[in-house]
Amino acid sequence: MFGPVRRRRVMAAAWLALAPITAHAQDAPAPPQPPVGPDTLDPMSPMAPLPGIGVDWPDLAAAPLDQDAASAERAQIAPETRYSYVVTGIDGIGSDLLRQRFDAASTLRANRGDTALSAQIDRRAREDSALLESLLRSEGYYDARVTTRVEPQAGALVVTLDAEPGTLYRFAGVTLAGVEGAGAKAQSLRDAFGLAADAPVNNDTIAAAEDRLRTAVGEEGFAFGTVGEPQIVVDRATRTATLDLTLAPGTQRRFGRIRMDDTRIFGPDHVQDIARFTPGQEYDASALADLRRALIQTGLVSSVKVEPVEGADTATVDVAVALEPAPPRTIAGELGYGTGEGARAEVSWTHRNLFPPEGALTVRGVLGTREQLGSVVFRRNNFNGRDRVLTLQLSAAHTERDAYEADTLQLAGSLERQTNIFFQKAWTWSLGAELVATDERDVILATGALRRRTYFIGALPTSLTYDGSDDLLNPTRGFRLGGRFSPEASLSGSVFGYARIQVDASVYRPVTPTVVAAARIRLGTIAGAPRDAIAPSRRFYAGGGASVRGYGYQSIGPRDLNNDPIGGRSLTEFSIEARVKAFGNFGIVPFLDGGNIYTSPLPKFSQFRYGAGLGVRYYSNFGPIRIDVGTPLNPQPGDPRIGVYVSLGQAF
Repeated sequence: MFGPVRRRRVMAAAWLALAPITAHAQDAPAPPQPPVGPDTLDPMSPMAPLPGIGVDWPDLAAAPLDQDAASAERAQIAPETRYSYVVTGIDGIGSDLLRQRFDAASTLRANRGDTALSAQIDRRAREDSALLESLLRSEGYYDARVTTRVEPQAGALVVTLDAEPGTLYRFAGVTLAGVEGAGAKAQSLRDAFGLAADAPVNNDTIAAAEDRLRTAVGEEGFAFGTVGEPQIVVDRATRTATLDLTLAPGTQRRFGRIRMDDTRIFGPDHVQDIARFTPGQEYDASALADLRRALIQTGLVSSVKVEPVEGADTATVDVAVALEPAPPRTIAGELGYGTGEGARAEVSWTHRNLFPPEGALTVRGVLGTREQLGSVVFRRNNFNGRDRVLTLQLSAAHTERDAYEADTLQLAGSLERQTNIFFQKAWTWSLGAELVATDERDVILATGALRRRTYFIGALPTSLTYDGSDDLLNPTRGFRLGGRFSPEASLSGSVFGYARIQVDASVYRPVTPTVVAAARIRLGTIAGAPRDAIAPSRRFYAGGGASVRGYGYQSIGPRDLNNDPIGGRSLTEFSIEARVKAFGNFGIVPFLDGGNIYTSPLPKFSQFRYGAGLGVRYYSNFGPIRIDVGTPLNPQPGDPRIGVYVSLGQAF
């Protein structure tokens, strides 16, 4: 039933609704007029006050004026308009991720700059209000409230999100149930978890602590330990929370054997050579992740599964390895041109596992204007140990250089520990042996007349390098130091011996966040024999993209009467450059190089040939692509005016 007030409003509305219908009815008879008297209800008359209601009746006379003002204000805003938004109240609140996450998920931000209806803008504001409240709660502000305002300003709309974070909730207690089962490792697991009373109730902090605990359980030898889900109870009255997490570490284990059901690629013995753990060593889950990456890096597998399984007894854990083979054959080709080297085409065929395990055979051919080569290379990766490479090579080549022409047959072998972009190593080394038969043409220095001599050479090259830089292809800090020593015996008419020694050092230092200063020096000497007795192909040369840029390949140093380089017994080179990040993935590199070749056995620091220029770098995901343009500053007759060099990686 309607109360008195309700009936009065309904009657007035009904009367107002019927009046216009009656006025426009053409054929209907006139309705009876309501009686007029002191008790008659006039719907347009002011309404009498109602004591106790607490709300004044609207002033009908004034209402049209207010409506006109509102209409005029709304008329300034187009039906579809642009908007801006402001967020207040979150400065200094929470972590840096709060603003980043809001910006990434904000509907207002995603559509800013586009026109929208007022209803759309209002909906977006409410969505962002709920989003911001949720993010604040994840930071530990469980009482957070966000209000929205949409206001006209200069023909557009401004959306304001006013945040009131409230009190930051903290843990009143943190319980790690079951950690005592880890025995002596219990404290290290607590330390890894890291959460304690009074820590903020922050979702990221909790998730990071849980991840640290799971990692520590595996790294402390608990192969089958389990970590439960954290249970958090929030007490709004005290603005605190409690966290309970259950840990079942199980027993500590040691590595057992490697198991493989499919040995098409290679067997468990070779996997054990690659692994960085040995049977009997305490279990470490990170060693399995390392093994998985190393197996993928062989290039022989398309997918790898490495997981712990129960061992022969409760004290051990075996490692189950499952490999899916990748295509083992590769055909590669290369076209290029180099100053001093001419045009060059190379093609190769490789079977990467023709002689398991990881025994690769490569047949390679080079056809160029100044070089022709054919070679067969056997290479076994991870030879009796991780990253050890055994290489055997037989090659026949015809080479034409400005300094000499050579027809060479070579048999060489080496055992080396290599570095790569996946596993950059501080120390690398190599041990090798070479047998060379070479027929070479050079000139008699006094007369300039051509001559040919045949040399039979045996060499034992060795090298040792320390890499203290932070990146293999694009170092920005640290240094590198390497040496190469090769005692050699040569037979050409008579037998004589000599030793080739070379030292390389480079240093890298950031100057500003966008500038890295880099420098290198190279010194070399051949001791024990005169230059003219040494085969031209075994002497030192300088000039080119990996030497003194701006000069032709091997063009620096003493020359014969035909203005051709003759090489020397000692070498000095240096380079300095500034690697400047210019914009985006591009950078520029101004550089200055210098060096020379000397006939004396000891390198000198005089009579340098200098080259300078500018390089461009494109920093790709796999390393910088280098383009350097250099020019000689004090050229010799016949030197080019400009040299261009392209390669992957920095110059040094």
